[in-house]
Amino acid sequence: MGSPSSASRRQNNLLFLVFIMTLFFYSIPDKINLCSDQSSVSPSVIPYKSSSNTSSLETLKLDGCFSFDNIDHAAKDFGNMYHFLPAAVLHPKSVSDISNTIKHVFKMGSTSQLTVAARGHSHSLQGQAQAHQGIVINMESLQGPEMQVHTGELPYVDASGSELWIDILHETLKYGLAPKSWTDYLHLTVGGTLSNAGISGQAFKHGPQINNIYQLEVVTGKGEVVTCSENKNADLFYGVLGGLGQFGIITRARISLEPAPKMVKWIRALYDEFSKFSNDQEHLISKNSFDYIEGLVIINRTGLLNNWRSSFNPKDPLQASQFISEGKTLYCLEIAKYFNPNESDAMNQETESLLSELSYIPSTLFLSEVSYVEFLDRVHLSEIKLRAKGGITEHP
Repeated sequence: MGSPSSASRRQNNLLFLVFIMTLFFYSIPDKINLCSDQSSVSPSVIPYKSSSNTSSLETLKLDGCFSFDNIDHAAKDFGNMYHFLPAAVLHPKSVSDISNTIKHVFKMGSTSQLTVAARGHSHSLQGQAQAHQGIVINMESLQGPEMQVHTGELPYVDASGSELWIDILHETLKYGLAPKSWTDYLHLTVGGTLSNAGISGQAFKHGPQINNIYQLEVVTGKGEVVTCSENKNADLFYGVLGGLGQFGIITRARISLEPAPKMVKWIRALYDEFSKFSNDQEHLISKNSFDYIEGLVIINRTGLLNNWRSSFNPKDPLQASQFISEGKTLYCLEIAKYFNPNESDAMNQETESLLSELSYIPSTLFLSEVSYVEFLDRVHLSEIKLRAKGGITEHP
């Protein structure tokens, strides 16, 4: 499975432009929810009322274990808007623990009303990783085979669904390789983002993360462990990718790789007219010129360019110091060009040429050169800084 075709990419450019406006410094939900319908439940904390449905769970022979007490944490997520208390939390050590549990629930039938949800790093926003009076599967405790990186003409990595993307990055870089498409925040699970889409600024070029998967291992709603790909059990493969967990739990994924660069030219610039902003984005996408393109709307921010100086250098420091952002609605173009140190001169010439074709506010052009890892993990680094300043409280 490779990148989208050129024709398909062109058809989706406009949709992508609209969508990416919402994606800067976001935490895409990384949890999956199996066969639960919580739309009619109040966002307030709903206590669990004991049921004979869960007593049979204690009879299951597992490598891991169930928790029935002190499980309030499983009723929280990043959105902090919905709180559904489960009856139990499964801490699986093996895929068979997940399979046996779901088989057990399936055999109990619909009258049990037990729901199951898989929980990774709980970056869901609306309770997708919660299961009211049901079972939450703590995917962090899953102990699968170690990551296996395969080099060659079509390199890939086999990784557990519970692995974090940041760990996949570090492991694949040992071989000079890396996944093609990312999320903006890498401290999310593989199974979680693949159950959503996995979108960042590389999506215009390679498609979202779900477009770059060769094979999956999935535990279905019947508890069956199934290997699927575009050529084997294809309906399940395409149903699970971006399926929000409603077709099964991803326990392993084969992810396509490409040669990894060492450095990134990272650029930001502001616009005061949306038409100019969107036209420039479309222009850059059509030329396939940069490796990363995103944007966001900024409203009434005081000292905006001053805040950028901790990571970027202004092209014109004097003009940048005189720019006033408060009281304005501005559109930020964020772009990046990957390169290796021996390609620096050629990269800079190409970048200068491309920037000369754009219509951003000249005084707001900021540039930086950072390592590939630093660029991809930029949101986590910003999060650490905000936590140190008290700007972000702890979340589950």
